[in-house]
Amino acid sequence: MNAMQRRRVYLMRHGSVTYFDEDGRPYPPDDVPLNEKGRKQTSAAGQAFAHQNILFDRVIVSNLPRTIESALRVLAETGQQIELEQWPEFQEVRGGVLEDILDDDLEEAFTSAFSCMAEEHKKFLDGESIGQLIDRIHPVIDRLRADPSWDTVLLVLHGGVNRAVLSYAITGQRLFLGNLEQSPGCINVLDVGERANDWVVQTINYAPLLPLQTESRYTSMEAVLYQYRKSRGL
Repeated sequence: MNAMQRRRVYLMRHGSVTYFDEDGRPYPPDDVPLNEKGRKQTSAAGQAFAHQNILFDRVIVSNLPRTIESALRVLAETGQQIELEQWPEFQEVRGGVLEDILDDDLEEAFTSAFSCMAEEHKKFLDGESIGQLIDRIHPVIDRLRADPSWDTVLLVLHGGVNRAVLSYAITGQRLFLGNLEQSPGCINVLDVGERANDWVVQTINYAPLLPLQTESRYTSMEAVLYQYRKSRGL
C-alpha cells in the first residue's frame, strides 16, 4: 500500500522566548534564548516523544539559537545523540525596522501577514513578504522530501515558517494560511508520500503542556504587539 511508503515529519515550533523587555523594547531577535517557560515547553515535547518511543533519523533546525536550544532539550528527553543540521533557509520570516512603523500602522504590520489567507504582497512587520517567504520555504521542503535517506525527521522551526510548511502540505499550492496558530513548543505531525501532492496532516499545534489551549484566545502576534506597544506608551 502507498500509505506504508509514507514518511513521518514532526514539525515543532521553538519554545517561548522573551522578545521584549519590561518596557516593551525589543531584544535582538536572532539572539534571544528560550526563557524558563520555553525550556519547560520543549522538555515536555521531548517527554511526549519519549513516552511513545519515537526516535528520529534526522533533526533539522534553523541556525537561530532558540531552535537549536529547543531541539537539544527534546533530544535530552528522548536519549538520542544526533548532530543537529542547521538550515539557514528555515529562519523565521524577517521583519523590518519596528521604529519605522507608524503608531496607526502597528496592528496591520503585526497581524496582517498571519490573517486567514494572507496575500503574497503582505509583509511581516514591514519586512519580508509572504511571497518571499513561500519562495524560500517551498524549495527547501521539496529538497528534504527528495532525499530518501530518512524515514522520521524532526524539524524545529519558527511560527511563520511552520505556517508556510503546513499551508503547503494542506493546499499543495502557493497559499499561506496565516491563521494556523503555532504555540511555543507545539508539535505538528505530517506524513509524506512519493507523489508531490501526497501529504497527510495528522496533528496541528499540539502543545503538550496545554493541549486544549485554555490559556489565551489571543494569537501569538497579538500578544507580541501588546508587549511592544508599551515601548511607545500606547
